[in-house]
Amino acid sequence: MAWQYSEKTKQIFMDAVHGKPGTHLGEIENPDGFGEHGSISCGDALRFTFRVEKHPSDPLQDRIVEAKYLTFGCTSAIAASEALCVLIERGRFTPVTALKVRNKDIVDFLGGLPEQKIHCSVMGAEALEAAVFNWAQKRGVDLAKLGVDIHANDQQEGRIVCQCFSLSEPYIRRKIKELNLRTIPEITNAIKAGGACASCHYAPGGLQDLLNEAWGGGQGAAVLEGASRSPLAGEGGASGAPRPPEVEVAGFIVGLSPYQFSKKVEKVVDDYIRPMLRKDGGDIEILDIKENLVYCRLAGACKGCAHSGSTLRMMVEGTLKDRVHESVRVIEA
Repeated sequence: MAWQYSEKTKQIFMDAVHGKPGTHLGEIENPDGFGEHGSISCGDALRFTFRVEKHPSDPLQDRIVEAKYLTFGCTSAIAASEALCVLIERGRFTPVTALKVRNKDIVDFLGGLPEQKIHCSVMGAEALEAAVFNWAQKRGVDLAKLGVDIHANDQQEGRIVCQCFSLSEPYIRRKIKELNLRTIPEITNAIKAGGACASCHYAPGGLQDLLNEAWGGGQGAAVLEGASRSPLAGEGGASGAPRPPEVEVAGFIVGLSPYQFSKKVEKVVDDYIRPMLRKDGGDIEILDIKENLVYCRLAGACKGCAHSGSTLRMMVEGTLKDRVHESVRVIEA
């Protein structure tokens, strides 16, 4: 589906793709803070780095003076990463006070995001926390003594609830409370859990059980409410849980034949990507489509351009993720 982004979000995305001066795509060499969130195999990943102006005697007075990101994801993921860097640099925050920047601040800066893309702003806030944790270790700052509770490892530790996105029980429990998530669709929109096969929705120890434990309430009513409000509601699987009409299974999308998938990719390229490239004298050629992999090369003014890699990764792949499916991968051939 085509997501409805604000004009500000679209402009921030395009500025980043074209490497406009003042944007923040890249990575700081030998950063003072380094953090990552997400997984390329799950569709979105963010690496966030920052550099501080170090105080000679008190690390708590270090000031963040530069921030950069490398983001693998869609339009909203890239725009949210850019917004995070702008907010932090403008605020002249210390690493600890930078933690005041939450995902809602990122969404507000962008002029809003579609509900199904809120997880992109959460990804930025999580990467920021990881980078601050890294800075604290390097500078010998005890965050726990400051009352700062950063859960650096709860995505890796504990029982995996959502197998599709490798999200653990401690992480999901924490985000339910932090973000005041009350239904399964809200969980999916915020952190992607349950957004693929949906088998974790009502399984024992699954998303609905975690919601019931967090907020109380009966299973039956919550199940009905979650199913009726879910944007993923469709035919039930073997477990009876609603599932999306198109989900990624074993690297491909159930509900679309290879021919239908290829035609959908070609239409998005013709209707959206090629016109954007031609504005700058460029073009694109699709060489092959295998499962969810799109093999292509840039042409015209884009061929050999210093920003060709970013154009393919951010503009071409980002647009296909938005308008075809989040599992799409673009391969330069």
